[in-house]
Amino acid sequence: MIYIFWLIYLGILGTVAIGFLIKGEYKTNAAKVDFVFSIITWIGLFGYVTNNQILTPLVWKCVFVIGLLWDIIFSFKYVNKEEAYEEIPPSFRPIVIGITLIIFVGPLYYGLFQYAFR
Repeated sequence: MIYIFWLIYLGILGTVAIGFLIKGEYKTNAAKVDFVFSIITWIGLFGYVTNNQILTPLVWKCVFVIGLLWDIIFSFKYVNKEEAYEEIPPSFRPIVIGITLIIFVGPLYYGLFQYAFR
């Protein structure tokens, strides 16, 4: 049962990334770097879910640390300035971004951590 939820999560992540790519949402250099990190971390999560060893655990440890740092920095520095957050008072934006980050990207990094450090 858990396996099916992981597959659904993988599908959602992949669909969102491809959808953003097709719509041309990756316009800035930072957004393009974020897309690359998204694909790399998605591959790691795919390896975890399917229980296949893709590259070495050392590579995934580095991907986990660098990817997590990138997502945190990207979310708070670049996403904070998007139009979607204009209606939220500036003092509450970090809270909303943090909660959103935990809900949507938390499972990705949980799986990547399990894959890298097991």
